[in-house]
Parts: sequence; structure tokens; C-alpha cells
Amino acid sequence: MKLYKAAFAFLPALLLAACAETPMGPTAQVLPGPGKDYGTFLQEQNFCRSQAAAAVHGQAGSQNRKALYGGLATTALGAGLGAAVGGGTGAGIGAAAGALGGGLGGSAYSNSQQGGIQTQYNNAYVACMVAYKNVLPAPNAGYMPQQ
Repeated sequence: MKLYKAAFAFLPALLLAACAETPMGPTAQVLPGPGKDYGTFLQEQNFCRSQAAAAVHGQAGSQNRKALYGGLATTALGAGLGAAVGGGTGAGIGAAAGALGGGLGGSAYSNSQQGGIQTQYNNAYVACMVAYKNVLPAPNAGYMPQQ
């Protein structure tokens, strides 16, 4: 029984850690264009980061709400099934199982959506930076794939 109490004590922290977030910055590298001074590049970079953040604004919150609603629905479903099978005690067990399963499923859903949000952020950032005549690094010339 102590294991169950310990698991429920850490569950909120685990679920919050798996929530989707607005990206902190790009994961794509962009370099200053030929002859561009670094100060100008930094100004363009800051502007493009704000544009990319605006492009994905609200998406993380939307995905997290969907996950929360799914968790609430599975909690209610678990309570209903538990009550139908085992009465009052079964309702509590079913609600706990539904909350645990729904919470884990919802957090996995939010976490999986993070990659899509990051990709959209990167695309907006790179498009903005390239419009300012900045360049993407060239692929490694020493690498030749086998055919």
C-alpha cells in the first residue's frame, strides 16, 4: 500500500514534466550571410525568434488541454466501470486506475505533440532568417552515403 501512496505523490510531477511547451528557441542552425556583421545578425535572430514564437503561440496550451480532458474522461469512465463491477470500493479503484491510465496517456500525448510544435517553430525561424539573406550550414562534405 505504501508503494501506491508513493506513486500518487510523484504522479503530478511526472505529468507536469510531460506537458508540451512553447519552444525556448530553434534547434536549427543558421549562420550570418557573407559580409554581415554579427550585431545585425543578432538583431535579425531576435526578430525571427519572436516571429517563430508567434507562429506557434497557443499550440502547447491547446495540446495540454486536450490531454487533460482525455485524462478526466478516463477517470470518469474508470469510476463508472469500477462502480458497476464492485460498488463503492470498485468505483474508487476504477477512478484511481482511470486517472493513472488517463494521466499517463495524456502526458504521452502532450509529449508527442512537442516535436510537431518544435518543427513548426524551426520552419518559421529558418524561413525568416533566410529572408534576411542568412545561410544554413552546408552538409558535411566528408560524409558520402553508401549506395
